[in-house]
Amino acid sequence: MKTRNQLFTLLIGVGLLFSTGASAQYTKHASKNVITESVPIQYLDEDTGIEEIRYEERAVASDSYGNARGNQYDLAVDGAFEGQTIAVLHFYTGGGFNFSLPKKALEEKGFSVYRWLNQAPEPKDLEEALAKSCQLWIISDQARHLNDEHLKIIKKFFDSGKGVYIWGDNQPYYADANYVSKALIGVEMNGNLMGNKVVNLQMEEKKAGVMPNHLITTGLQYVYEGITIATLSESKDLTPIIYGSANNLVTAVYEKEGKRLILDGGFTRLYCNWDTAGTGRYVKNAAAWLVNYERFGDKVVSNKVADDIK
Repeated sequence: MKTRNQLFTLLIGVGLLFSTGASAQYTKHASKNVITESVPIQYLDEDTGIEEIRYEERAVASDSYGNARGNQYDLAVDGAFEGQTIAVLHFYTGGGFNFSLPKKALEEKGFSVYRWLNQAPEPKDLEEALAKSCQLWIISDQARHLNDEHLKIIKKFFDSGKGVYIWGDNQPYYADANYVSKALIGVEMNGNLMGNKVVNLQMEEKKAGVMPNHLITTGLQYVYEGITIATLSESKDLTPIIYGSANNLVTAVYEKEGKRLILDGGFTRLYCNWDTAGTGRYVKNAAAWLVNYERFGDKVVSNKVADDIK
């Protein structure tokens, strides 16, 4: 097991190595959890009596939860994805979940949001919207809304390299989540665990914490896990991103053959305790990663779709 000091050093080193090859859409801090900056320090050479200026790497100012404070420490620069659209199938809308908080955060990076509420669109309407979208988010509820025709369209979108974010929550709020994720990557979620805690950087494999050195966790040392959450089944095809306080896999990513998908068992993070550790940054980072800029570059779709469908 690594000590915290050893982990701190590793995080800085890996982050600096990665950031040299990052896309122009990303900040220089991409993949770094512990954000540092070079600070001038006045130093007196006792032998010569000459004062010198030396530079040291020091952690930047943090917010009240311990994450680096400021949008400049997100994965993507503000406005980087101006004109690009995230299509959202928003099936669970209980408890005041109106998507206003994630939408506002995503707009900081330039994204617009095209959203269907409570029911699925006609397959042809979904296909037309996805043709002008860089990614699709699905927020499940307890009943299935999607059919095989929808699934065929979503699979074609996913296979083309466009990003998909699948959100479920505690049983039974993962009907469409499991329907789609099983078809796309062969993984499902299940169960109902009480969370409602903040987890910090993961110190031990398959234990509670945020995965270090991933683009999605840029600038994140602490993340709120959600209230009641589902657990993802373990798979060799998934890279863990967040393990919950019960050491359960809450969030993971699929990245193979140029395709990207995020599977998440805690959609309560999108509207409950939003101002708790890391949620806004996490959402922005996830969307930036799902653009798959490393594959598409400047060919990323930039046709804005009309605002929310009510």
